[in-house]
Amino acid sequence: MLVTEIEDISKKQSRIHIDHSFSFVLYKGELRQYGIAEGEELPQETCNKILGELLPRRAKLRAMNLLQLRDYTEKQLRDKLLGGGYPESVADQAVEYVKSFRYIDDLRYAGDYLAAFAGRKSLRRMEQDLQQRGVSKDIIEQAAADWQQDGGQDELRMACALLEKKHYDKDSCDRKQQQRLYNFLAYRGFSGEIIRKALQTEWEYS
Repeated sequence: MLVTEIEDISKKQSRIHIDHSFSFVLYKGELRQYGIAEGEELPQETCNKILGELLPRRAKLRAMNLLQLRDYTEKQLRDKLLGGGYPESVADQAVEYVKSFRYIDDLRYAGDYLAAFAGRKSLRRMEQDLQQRGVSKDIIEQAAADWQQDGGQDELRMACALLEKKHYDKDSCDRKQQQRLYNFLAYRGFSGEIIRKALQTEWEYS
């Protein structure tokens, strides 16, 4: 294996390219420690030690540190590690490590997300948000079912409450204003049926 390029990415770290492909990121002191130099062969034993011991240990610590700051989905955490220069196999090991201790749990994440944003977003919009965060459709459906069983969300009441905050009055609101409010609710994921009912509903629902 030939070290074809060593690319500085900071004062302390470098990206190592082996056989013209990016392989991993090391601290510059580690380049000296492992005798890695551009244009030189990298022994298989050294590569195995880096990929099998050094980087997995570092990635697990990095994952733990990230999770101390906020919660992540599996995809978010994996993407964060990949963005930090960890090889895919190493990132996967770190994700599985923290997952084994339930430090990440997509079902828990989805349930917490639904509870946190139920007062501001429709269920459809929250489901879309979770999909963008990499939560699988099956997990989202399970979390939504559990959440609805625990009380869930009255979307009509919520839509009416949002309109009330906009000082909506159906008797004085013209067609242009209604269209703007329709778009406002649609952006938040409410269905056309719910929006039409909300725009025609008296405020005893709010």
